[in-house]
Amino acid sequence: MFDKFKKDEGGEMVEERTEESTETETSTTESSSEIGIGELMDKRAKLEEAIDYVGLMIKNLKDKRTNLEKDIEEESVDIKNLKEKLQKVSEYIEEENQGIKELSNKRQQVESEADQVGSIINSLRDRLSGLDRIIDDEGNKVKKVKESRESLEN
Repeated sequence: MFDKFKKDEGGEMVEERTEESTETETSTTESSSEIGIGELMDKRAKLEEAIDYVGLMIKNLKDKRTNLEKDIEEESVDIKNLKEKLQKVSEYIEEENQGIKELSNKRQQVESEADQVGSIINSLRDRLSGLDRIIDDEGNKVKKVKESRESLEN
């Protein structure tokens, strides 16, 4: 295979040169093909393409990871904000519950006072009823006295 590049003297490999450039290209292509350089160059080109593709994939993965990190950070901030809002809502609810307890205690106090007032009213009504009976009794006695005087006078 390398025989056409050998000269009888010295045995070195040299490329045959012709005067026409087309013959040189053809002979270079043929000689490259014969020793597998062309295939090797094709493989190298394909490997370079594969490396470029892998590099592009890596860049895309880095971009995706960067975007995911950004999205996660944004979600983290949103969740922290929501957590703060929920904490405030919880505090508000606690304040409202405390306010309701205070109102309930006040209502119980007022209700107790109302019961006391009701008891006082009932007691006073009973006393007034007692006074009314006494007055009625005294009125009846006065009436009887008057009637008995009138009947004596007639």
